[in-house]
Amino acid sequence: MNAQSRQPTATSPASVRAIRIAVLAMGGEGGGVLANWLVDLGEANGYQAQMTSVPGVAQRTGATIYYVEMFPEAALQGREPVLALMPVPGDVDVVVASELMEAGRAIQRGIVTPDRTTLVASTHRVYAIAEKIALADGRVDEAALIDACRAAAAKLIAFDMQAVAERTGSVISAALFGALAASGTLPFSRADFEATIRRGGVGVHASLRAFTAAHDAANGETPNLEPVPLGQPVTAFDAAALSAEAARLFPRKAMATIEAGIARCLDFQDLAYARLYLERLKPVAEVERQHGDGTAIVLTETARHLALGMTFEDPIRVAELKIRASRFERVAAEVGVREGQILQIREYMHPRLQEIAETVPAPLGRLFLRKGPIRTAIENLTSSGRIVETTSIRGFLTLWMVAKLKRWRRASLRFKAEQERLEAWLDAIRAIAERDVALAAEVAELRNLVKGYSDTHARGLANYTAIMSVLPKLTGSGAAGELAKLRKLALMDDTGARLAEAIAALEINAG
Repeated sequence: MNAQSRQPTATSPASVRAIRIAVLAMGGEGGGVLANWLVDLGEANGYQAQMTSVPGVAQRTGATIYYVEMFPEAALQGREPVLALMPVPGDVDVVVASELMEAGRAIQRGIVTPDRTTLVASTHRVYAIAEKIALADGRVDEAALIDACRAAAAKLIAFDMQAVAERTGSVISAALFGALAASGTLPFSRADFEATIRRGGVGVHASLRAFTAAHDAANGETPNLEPVPLGQPVTAFDAAALSAEAARLFPRKAMATIEAGIARCLDFQDLAYARLYLERLKPVAEVERQHGDGTAIVLTETARHLALGMTFEDPIRVAELKIRASRFERVAAEVGVREGQILQIREYMHPRLQEIAETVPAPLGRLFLRKGPIRTAIENLTSSGRIVETTSIRGFLTLWMVAKLKRWRRASLRFKAEQERLEAWLDAIRAIAERDVALAAEVAELRNLVKGYSDTHARGLANYTAIMSVLPKLTGSGAAGELAKLRKLALMDDTGARLAEAIAALEINAG
């Protein structure tokens, strides 16, 4: 798709128009660097170039429009070109937007048009003030915004270029430059673009890495999403690539939930675990495609509760969350710690035998649970709670060591048990969806009963197991409603008495 580098030919100035490029970026994103690269690119290849910038002070503070015009020197014939200072609606050849809302602003201003403009935009989001201050969810519908970009532009190149920059250790301006080069819109070769970066002399290697990665992505080369070794560090690019893969596999109606599930699984374990999440959803999506009504309700609810089920609360997770820097910062802000003051955080922790046994490798966990001196010793040690001062060296290291068990979590007794329950639940959803989509959606939502840890988890799991045991007896057109009624009873009564009565009545009627 790249245009070959060429020197402009000598033609009449009246028959030649300047190349008009608008760059919309926010502070710190390197919009000025990108604009200067464009000027240097033109001047090094036989063009006179001019750049102006207008900073924004409203709507999105720090947003700036950089405007570049290039005119071929060979067409000047001794005259000076007249170059504009600002983009004119309907007369811009290329718009480069550093963030999705900036692309929307360009469309709103009329500088992106379907008869002329190539739009190069990063799809990541930096939320506007209006989105943040809304009482409810004020976020703009990103899918609708991308559709608007596609409709408004003659050509659209859009993907998460911020993720590309982070993965390559560079800044987004280099990724935007690479995507622009891949568009073939400008009369310069890839080598011309790369030479421009080298002439800049700052951060050359990192910028070229980001340029290359974005250039390849813009040309449709799919990121490598093959299974990775367990425990491999997750980067923003990995997450973005996995989300892009999901967008090709699943209907748009379910994507917001699925993307949240991907992020949760990545944070809980690793990239391979997030890939397992998607693999588990594929059969559900397929059966609903064949038997569903187009709402993707079964897939959406399954995606939501599968993510929650796969990221269960265990001592490893609790310890990991308690020692995160973001938690210390949040607590400090909440209590109003001033400069020079010392913050102390004390946690009351009371792990039970069951939780300890479920955290260690499965064979050892089963040994702990077996009646005998080992079980008795653990029960005596955990008979009362402990105060752990997270802000002390000893307390922090204690929780740090528990959190480090994360890499061995897959071998734990709890992990194995949770995966078996999830697989049985997914099997039930797939089988029921073939005959009753509404009931399958209720089965998916039934996992909402299993939450938390310790006694809360035990009670919820008991209720969930009780309802699943009578699932085969729910038949007919009212089955979904009956299951919803049982689920609501389980949520209303901590003792489980009302649920037990309803299940008993159901079994009598079924019998």
